Amino acid sequence: MFRISPEGFSLDGRPLRVLSGALHYFRVLPEQWPHRLRMLRALGLNTVETYVPWNLHEPRPGEYDFSGLADLDRFLHATREAGLYAIVRPSPYICAEWENGGLPWWLLADPGVRALRCQDPGYLAHVDRWFDRIIPLVAEHQVTRGGNVLMMQIENEYGSYGTDRGYLEHLAGAMRSRGVDVPLFTSDGPDDFFLTGGAAAGHLATVNFGSRADEAFASLERLRPQDPPMCMEFWCGWFDHWGTGHVVREPKDAAATLEDILRAGASVNLYMAHGGTNFSTWAGANSREAATGEGYLPTVTSYDYDAPIDERGCVTEKFLAFREVLGRYSTEPLPEPEPPAPLLPPATLELTESVALFDALESLAGESVRAAVPPSFEDLGISHGLVLYTSGIPGPRGPYALSVQGLADRAHVFVDGEPVGVLERGGTESVEGVRVDTEQARVELLVESMGRVNYGVALGDRKGVERVLHTQQMLHGWTARAVPLDHGTPERVPWDALPGDAGTCSGPVFHRGFLELSDTGDTYLALPGWGKGYVWVNGFCLGRYWETRGPQRTLYVPWPLLRAGLNEFVVLELDGCSEPAVELRATPDLG
Repeated sequence: MFRISPEGFSLDGRPLRVLSGALHYFRVLPEQWPHRLRMLRALGLNTVETYVPWNLHEPRPGEYDFSGLADLDRFLHATREAGLYAIVRPSPYICAEWENGGLPWWLLADPGVRALRCQDPGYLAHVDRWFDRIIPLVAEHQVTRGGNVLMMQIENEYGSYGTDRGYLEHLAGAMRSRGVDVPLFTSDGPDDFFLTGGAAAGHLATVNFGSRADEAFASLERLRPQDPPMCMEFWCGWFDHWGTGHVVREPKDAAATLEDILRAGASVNLYMAHGGTNFSTWAGANSREAATGEGYLPTVTSYDYDAPIDERGCVTEKFLAFREVLGRYSTEPLPEPEPPAPLLPPATLELTESVALFDALESLAGESVRAAVPPSFEDLGISHGLVLYTSGIPGPRGPYALSVQGLADRAHVFVDGEPVGVLERGGTESVEGVRVDTEQARVELLVESMGRVNYGVALGDRKGVERVLHTQQMLHGWTARAVPLDHGTPERVPWDALPGDAGTCSGPVFHRGFLELSDTGDTYLALPGWGKGYVWVNGFCLGRYWETRGPQRTLYVPWPLLRAGLNEFVVLELDGCSEPAVELRATPDLG
């Protein structure tokens, strides 16, 4: 049995210091799990920690996915085969710089859900149904049943969000009633309001921090003297937002804090030990002001996190510094780290086929929806992608400003088919000088969604536009067509029916090219001269790029996505490129 006392943890009567590292199965391809897990062992860890993103596993109400990189059962078996214990965090909300903090987008479309992360009956009904599916799966892997799961999380950093203790009690009871008998825990910042708001009576409280370990543990001891010291998230690196600088942490500084944690007799979970990638449209977003929700900051595709094991699975200087510290606390010699997959040689790939997005709408978009005001993405039943909104301005009149309110998150604006501007949330939100010389001008907004906010009061971020005005008048009489962007998008592009002009670079345009390979390997995809868009490799959506904004300027392409023979590369460029060609590189550029 895994037990907790003020002195620490024990397993089957023997003391156990938990030396854990975060590795999210949903940010790494399944074929790479064994290598990454063995790298955790080589780093000096005995445990792996992972979140469970509800929205990945239940993309629509009652429709579940536990296949591919969503195969949690397979991942937990792999952790045991690697000789690691596991900590699982199946709470409804995970944060994790993940889309909507792990909460499904469709909760925002349910009128019966009035509030998130509290005792709202509509919300709890969905949570309980989700727990019916996920908790028994994880419970089968508990150490009490011969598995390797040591403990599970009730809720994540709830003290950063709310004070509904009844909600925490409901979640804990729901987990217990579905078979969880290992210890349950919460994790919060070490300040008093975090811990008093987020801890649950009768269950382990842990703290999250990146520095000043002694102060954090002193705060934990003062408020929770019965709990042993554990840092559930030691932030040894950090994540990046589009349009900001690349964040790194000096390895010796991070290793010194790790030493402080272990010297205090505490257990630890490195966040992250290996970050991985925010594939497809799963990257979340933050607010510059978490307490007000102001200042939208979308997260980049890479989740390298400046972790000791980098995005490709390589040893870093931080890995070596951490290994030296952890080796002093290991009871046995550490295995040697393994090299990652080989790299492909650098190359340039011309994308010789192109199809304009507007020419492909019949194949890509859903049915037109008519509404007096623009319907949201949630109203249209779309998680992420593009929505084409169309209305009209009566005339003759003008020139006046055409403004968009409540934009989430970026819009290409067309008047009578001509592009007149690109608007962004928190940036330019109007086009000046729009005149109408005829009885009616057609207005089109191609709206792109970025990640939903994953932390703070802005959680529950809806996508689309709230209203569009010409001067002070609201425009009415809208049609909307949704274009989901997912792993299957390239299959729906009518490449043969609409071959297009290979030289066309003005967006929005799909571009396609093929790469012949004799063998697979890792590579980094660079798009110099491009603007903003999405990339698919053999039908798998790598994620977003934003070459003109940065800081990330290469996308990691894992070897399992490639095959010997012909490989398809598809790029949806929204803004326009100088030349339809991409580069395969041997090194990443994260800024």
